[in-house]
Amino acid sequence: MQRRVSIVARFALLLAVARPAASQPAREWCAKLPRPANAALVRVEVSDWYRVYRVTDGVFALAEPEQWQEAIAYLILGTDRALLFDSGIGVVPIRPVVERLTKLPVTVLNSHTHFDHMGGNWEFDRIAAMDTPFTHQSEAGVPHAAIAAEVAPGAFCGASPAGFDTATYHTVAWRATETVRDGTRLALGGRTLEVLHVPGHTPDALALFDRANGLLWTGDSYYDGPIWLFAPETDLAAYERSMARLVALGTAVQRLLPAHNTASADPAALGKTLAAIRAIRAGRAKPRDATAAERVYEVGGITIVTSEAALKKR
Repeated sequence: MQRRVSIVARFALLLAVARPAASQPAREWCAKLPRPANAALVRVEVSDWYRVYRVTDGVFALAEPEQWQEAIAYLILGTDRALLFDSGIGVVPIRPVVERLTKLPVTVLNSHTHFDHMGGNWEFDRIAAMDTPFTHQSEAGVPHAAIAAEVAPGAFCGASPAGFDTATYHTVAWRATETVRDGTRLALGGRTLEVLHVPGHTPDALALFDRANGLLWTGDSYYDGPIWLFAPETDLAAYERSMARLVALGTAVQRLLPAHNTASADPAALGKTLAAIRAIRAGRAKPRDATAAERVYEVGGITIVTSEAALKKR
């Protein structure tokens, strides 16, 4: 969940569906596209909706920059099988894109089960997941009423994709076929991925570590942009512990692959994020903005959006 809006703004977006274009929310992120970190990558032309980048050998980023979440899924190849880490927001089917990139059997694993990361789960036969109550709740999908604002006119850089029905958009129910847990090793053939349970953003949040190649997929625990720690399921104490765990990986991590905005980031950002959440939870940082709904902090170049309710959980 990268670019979340306040409760008031969400309500305004729902109303905006019936309003003229002049009153729609500003699409300020569109002017930043392509983001420099992505523009430096090799683009693979296989889709009109997804901007696919070759991040490194055997790793593709499937980005959706035309919708304000700017979600990024990753296709990770081995010699025997492939892993799709997240499956997009569900606006345009992702499986046809995956099948243009590989003929290997594909298993889906979500960095966490918020709607913008599991939108294409239903398209696949093999889905690995954590065994948590939050995950099982997510398997039921997300109804249109809960995410209608995500496909309001202001949520897209331009028009919504051809053939996409904004009036019925929802996350289709899906079912996990296998379970992963902290420490699970996923052998793809010539590449092994370690599953790291990093709760905080959600109870089922995961990171993936390709130790041999120094690659760390961070999900929504870190990305280049305001970090959203606002939802009812967010646990700031758990998030701080999880960030400390990622920082402890040290120089073994050579590159971050986040789930929003940019498909490549500097590992030094992990330490800055840990310092920021520690300062916030200890009361050493003051919010830049504070409303009844949210608190926005800027600490050492890191922006964290949280709430009074989340802060009180400590």
